Amino acid sequence: MRVARHSSRPSWAGILALALVGPMAVGAIDLEIDNDDSLRKAAKDVAKNMMTYYTGMNPGDNPGNLPDPYYWWEAGAMFNALIDYWFYTGDDTWNDITIQGMLWQAGDNMAFMPSNQSKTEGNDDQAFWGFAAMSAAERNFPNPPDGKPQWLEMAQAVFNTQAARWDMSSCGGGLRWQIFTWNNGYNYKNTISTGGFFNLAARLAKYTNNQTYHDWAEKAWDWTADVGFMTDDYRFWDGASDLTGCKELNRIEWTYNNGVYLLGAAHMYNLTEDAKWKNRVQKILDASSIFFAKNPNNVMFERACETVDTCKVDQRSFKGYLARWMAATTQIAPFTYDQVMPKLKATAQAAAKTCTGGDHHTTCGMKWTDQKWDHTKDFGQQMATLEVIQSCMITRVAPPVTHENGGTSKGNPNAGGKPPEPKPKELDYDITTADRAGAGILTALMMITIGGSAGWMIWD
Repeated sequence: MRVARHSSRPSWAGILALALVGPMAVGAIDLEIDNDDSLRKAAKDVAKNMMTYYTGMNPGDNPGNLPDPYYWWEAGAMFNALIDYWFYTGDDTWNDITIQGMLWQAGDNMAFMPSNQSKTEGNDDQAFWGFAAMSAAERNFPNPPDGKPQWLEMAQAVFNTQAARWDMSSCGGGLRWQIFTWNNGYNYKNTISTGGFFNLAARLAKYTNNQTYHDWAEKAWDWTADVGFMTDDYRFWDGASDLTGCKELNRIEWTYNNGVYLLGAAHMYNLTEDAKWKNRVQKILDASSIFFAKNPNNVMFERACETVDTCKVDQRSFKGYLARWMAATTQIAPFTYDQVMPKLKATAQAAAKTCTGGDHHTTCGMKWTDQKWDHTKDFGQQMATLEVIQSCMITRVAPPVTHENGGTSKGNPNAGGKPPEPKPKELDYDITTADRAGAGILTALMMITIGGSAGWMIWD
């Protein structure tokens, strides 16, 4: 059958209309926030884009590593996001490379201290890999083969190595930012390192019902409050140098510090049913309001750097962890649900609207409050968008399992006990007084750098 053919010559009106609607016609992530299929499709589209950055599965590459300029710890965070992605969606596309990468990076003592990271690894870096292992145990992610390190075992190994580093030589305790004396930042005690240890201890306490983890979680919380890294109204500063006795506080506030303590406190409340922990959860959640805009309402932003365009590579992913841990908190402390979910839903919708970049129109921007692509692309901000979108599926999945309630991962309370890896040869020399003084100068310079990128927050 013949059909009538319209003229192929466009009208000027048509050209003008295309010009006007062109940017809107670009295929942004189409997200219906209460539709399961829409959430799953949006999560997959964003995840596929995120995984274009990862090359660790390629022949000749290192499993578990991201290419420059991205940091080793961000790969651990990525695997945690993929574990949650599988749990939320049922899609096992990236399960094999997750297992491969985590086993590869676990290292000889199963504590995520591979020798290739000894020049840069910090306690906070190690903690993010520990979070991924802990999430795998809590979500009954497919277990590694027999004879390989197991998820719970790896989380326990991270805990054990960090508990051994609890440092009473200055500031009354806490964890240093860096593990090794030769690394810049060794003299800095920061909130995310001790907060990561607290978070992991609280989750292990809930999973195993072992009092040792409970006691360490209490100790880490108390130290954070006593040293002043957490204020009376439950806001979290970044940290302080132990060269000043932790007296000169760096008052920058990051989303992930709030989140890491929120989820740990929620686990302690769930475990103990103690009113003090319920109050702490509520107060942290209330304090998190500083990270959510009024216009557009309830949309998350990284206030220390985002509004002044100074967010560095790792900082571009921080919002995702607050979203991840807020969602998880609603399962562990259900009284938070009505306060959390409107924020996550509003943020997910705004974040999805930024995903119009790239060849497939799935590249997401940094500034979710703009609700449009800002012509930037970055692994961290892609991962953060995935985190907040998939967090909106939290009501569709079961709560975390424990050893007594369906958990299948095998543990080892003595894991991580092997000696640490030797120093790299180029660093095999004694640390002198001059070296320590130099480290102090570098720490001071580091503080100036941090202040330069976000110091305006100190006086807020």
